[in-house]
Amino acid sequence: MIGVIDDIKDGALDLQPIPAVYSPFNQISIADFYLTVRTSQSAESVLTSMVQAVHRIDPTLIANDEETMTQRIENSEAAYLHRSAAWVVAGFATLALLLGTVGLYSVISYSVGQRTREIGIRIALGAQKTAVYRLIFGESAKPVIVGLVGGLLCSLWLTAFLRGMLFGVSPWDRETMCVVVCVLAGASLVASFIPARRAASIDPTEALRAE
Repeated sequence: MIGVIDDIKDGALDLQPIPAVYSPFNQISIADFYLTVRTSQSAESVLTSMVQAVHRIDPTLIANDEETMTQRIENSEAAYLHRSAAWVVAGFATLALLLGTVGLYSVISYSVGQRTREIGIRIALGAQKTAVYRLIFGESAKPVIVGLVGGLLCSLWLTAFLRGMLFGVSPWDRETMCVVVCVLAGASLVASFIPARRAASIDPTEALRAE
């Protein structure tokens, strides 16, 4: 009997499938082989039943290293290397987020300090605290929006390089992108809130007297 099957991944996760030929077991027998079973039940619960079924066929057969496909993938060398690389990248990304947040806070704080007189005059002329908050948040929003747009464009360009590190997952994930944008926007709000609150609490009399 001759047949053709779909390509399967029979090797490292980061390698492309290669052509293969299947030979009948009664023609080319081997000392050991893998037995793979597809099930709709819990994969862990089937492992014991598989070993028992093998022993019912021949009690002298040795059945060992039983594991689910998920465990086999997670314990593979390729998955370990790429997972380690992902943790390193995540660490640098977290550090970059922290530095960016501190940098934005420093810039906004410096700007508020330089505009103390202006803000004091605005408050003396009747500007409400909400207007001062909008002023500071609007000033901080400009570099944040530019950074988010630039980051999204760069991420689209980098997806071509990330494909080789992902297995069964698309590099362009809308949910992940939305979470990243929300985290960056939240960090920028936190970095801008403290200077904005300080600006809204400026005493116009003290601000004018300091000048």
